Amino acid sequence: MYLLDRMPDEVRNCTDTDREMLLTAAACHDLGLVNGRERHHLDSGTIIRADERLREWFSQEQIETIAQAAEDHRASGKSEPRSLYGMLVAEADRVIDGETIIRRTIQFGFNNYPGLDREGHIRRAIDHLREKYGRGGYLKLWIPWSDNAARLSALQDIIADDSAVYRETVRIYESLVRP
Repeated sequence: MYLLDRMPDEVRNCTDTDREMLLTAAACHDLGLVNGRERHHLDSGTIIRADERLREWFSQEQIETIAQAAEDHRASGKSEPRSLYGMLVAEADRVIDGETIIRRTIQFGFNNYPGLDREGHIRRAIDHLREKYGRGGYLKLWIPWSDNAARLSALQDIIADDSAVYRETVRIYESLVRP
């Protein structure tokens, strides 16, 4: 609700956002994780559409909008969310914290590229950070007034500076291998 409440007046006045639909979309957007992460956004939509209890409170059209919001929340999604609900759920689901993002990127490398040496992990992490979070990267923020926009800009400043991103990635890498 925080993002909805912070919406500029000119946007809020043009929208007819149903808070119960938004809360339901937010609560249900990750239900598909029961089947694994790769397709969880699509599986969440399927689960939402099949839920008989939701029919007690929402019309078929509203349920479809809620399902689409879940499907559209994926950070690596290539297309814009189909509704304001999808934009709000996607934005709220983002964790734009430089340290957390770098740590998760390195941990992903540990789990998926165990043969890499220290420098290989650091280089792979930096390449991924640039591809996803760097200026022109594929991560998109849909709500320009969210706090995520400022945090992403700060992270992009670090990523754009070769020595800063290397230094920060090494620092976090070292904290993970030497607890």
